[in-house]
Amino acid sequence: MNTFLSNLSHWPALVTDIVRLGVWLMLLSLLFMPLERWLAVRKERLTRRVLAVDLAMYFVNSLLPAAILGMLMAAVAAGARMLLPDAIPAALAALPLAARLTLALLIAEIGFYWGHRLSHQLPCLWRYHAVHHQPEHLYFLVNTHAHPVDMIVTRLCGMTPLYCLGLAGAGAAGSATPVLVIIIGTIWGFFIHANLRVRLGPLEWLVATPAFHHWHHSKSAPLNRNFSSTLPVLDMLFGTWHLPQSWPQDYGCSPPDVT
Repeated sequence: MNTFLSNLSHWPALVTDIVRLGVWLMLLSLLFMPLERWLAVRKERLTRRVLAVDLAMYFVNSLLPAAILGMLMAAVAAGARMLLPDAIPAALAALPLAARLTLALLIAEIGFYWGHRLSHQLPCLWRYHAVHHQPEHLYFLVNTHAHPVDMIVTRLCGMTPLYCLGLAGAGAAGSATPVLVIIIGTIWGFFIHANLRVRLGPLEWLVATPAFHHWHHSKSAPLNRNFSSTLPVLDMLFGTWHLPQSWPQDYGCSPPDVT
């Protein structure tokens, strides 16, 4: 597999990216499809139309937002270098690599939380985020069932603070940080959207799970809960945590909590 992926470097960039995404899709399918069959919250058969739409969104949303964000983050980084006092990035750069990455993951998660929450509260953002809440059946590919604008806005909210604080930007560690944040968030996103009736006991206080995120997609009250992508403690701190022992009865779009 490694040899195959390394040989892709000689192909045109777009073709290489599509092939890589195809390989990842195969691996994700091999992992989640058997698990979702054995441990399903509820058994439902996907129509060909639904599957075709989700596959198309998987490829589009794995390519387009990343390309646009690359350009936007370059502008953010340039602006941050002019506006940010040198003492802040210098102090953060002095931290050990593990501490910087951990801090970056925490700050990005806070940004993702508020970007996600605002996408439910502001009508101008909800019109795009509503696409992600349209599916009435959750399974792993719902993670990328979204409008590209919604994905760009949410990632901007998570990535911008990292560039402003000097935790992301030029240099090996700086350039790796946003990539690591996106990879971890994306992989975990497939897990929490999966149709898996699994509970992790005390760990559910520490990390987001399918049960936690399924309640976010509930069509019935309580609405607008569980905005965190990986750390439920943020919902606890900001009053949006909801995780009973039961599972939601239905999924789909519901009106936003506009304030």
